[in-house]
Amino acid sequence: MSNFLAIDTSSRYLTVFAKKGKNTVLNYMPDCAMQHSVILMQEIERTLDALKLKPEDCDFFAAVTGPGSFTGIRIGIATVKGFALATNKPLKSVTAFELIAYNVNSEKPFLVAVDAAHNHFYVCGFEGGKIIKNPCYLSFDEVAALHLPVYGFENLNFDNYTRINASICLSTAVEKCETASDMHALYVRKSQAEENYSGT
Repeated sequence: MSNFLAIDTSSRYLTVFAKKGKNTVLNYMPDCAMQHSVILMQEIERTLDALKLKPEDCDFFAAVTGPGSFTGIRIGIATVKGFALATNKPLKSVTAFELIAYNVNSEKPFLVAVDAAHNHFYVCGFEGGKIIKNPCYLSFDEVAALHLPVYGFENLNFDNYTRINASICLSTAVEKCETASDMHALYVRKSQAEENYSGT
């Protein structure tokens, strides 16, 4: 039975989840106004204290690696890497797609969609727990044209869409993911700054 700390800073919400034996504590903020860097450490401390769990007693640390907020993803990864380095413990990487997919009870093909703004979405297809469509960046019409059930954690206007409560997804996804040798951000496309950079 694992002890662990897991965080999700990939979107406007913030999730901090910790487990010690059979006991768990979840701290979830539905909208932290993209202030992850300001409040993350105090929320981690509050969560660990509630369980009387020390970082060195964790078996691993986990974070959602994207896609989503470029800044939020980097904050989450840097934080858990710091804990792992300080305690010499392993990491677990969870993508935003896996966060949802591992909480969908369906053997039929489906899509996970993450809002990428400007009527575009980060999309990944799953069937039977396996990826059948690699992560991609699609317009609303391109997603709709695939004619598959769509799942996500935001209010999206697709037909046959199911919204999953993001606050309850992290623990299930972390338990199902394998230990990673390293942790890298999943960027399905370049950031706006990179796209606008012309170079010299």
